[in-house]
Amino acid sequence: MSIYEILFWFLTIMAISSALGVILSRNPITSVLFLIVTFFAISGHYILLNAQFLAIVNIIVYAGAIMVLFLFVIMLMNLNADVEPQKGRLLQLAGVIAGGVLFLVILAALKSATVLPLEKTSSDIGLIKNLGRVLFTQFVLPFEISSVLFLSAMIGAIVIGKKEETKNPLTP
Repeated sequence: MSIYEILFWFLTIMAISSALGVILSRNPITSVLFLIVTFFAISGHYILLNAQFLAIVNIIVYAGAIMVLFLFVIMLMNLNADVEPQKGRLLQLAGVIAGGVLFLVILAALKSATVLPLEKTSSDIGLIKNLGRVLFTQFVLPFEISSVLFLSAMIGAIVIGKKEETKNPLTP
């Protein structure tokens, strides 16, 4: 086995075990910390695929900004066992069935997938130049629509967050 295969399996085991830690952890803060480890393991997979830009963006956006947001929301909500509603047996059964169906879909996808050897793959697959070329040729319309959507969301957040000025009757 090469060093890339060993690193791949190490990152895979780390991602799966920390993802299980997210699901099985009873403490929400511990669950978020496991999710951060999962994001770092996925970024390691991106680096193995020669997609360094996606790895850095994954770390900055997900492990950085969104996880800080999750931590603040969890801390502000002050979740504990007394406040949190307990899940019924029917809801747990629905979760197990949904997880089993997802597992079957993943197994079916893996069965029909083909694995290319590393020697036959191009070395510039994950480069930012190729990502930009595909983004601005094949997906230019969805990219522009999402940019207009983000712009309108920012304007809406500013309008909602802006306080109305109250007129003081004592000042002219």
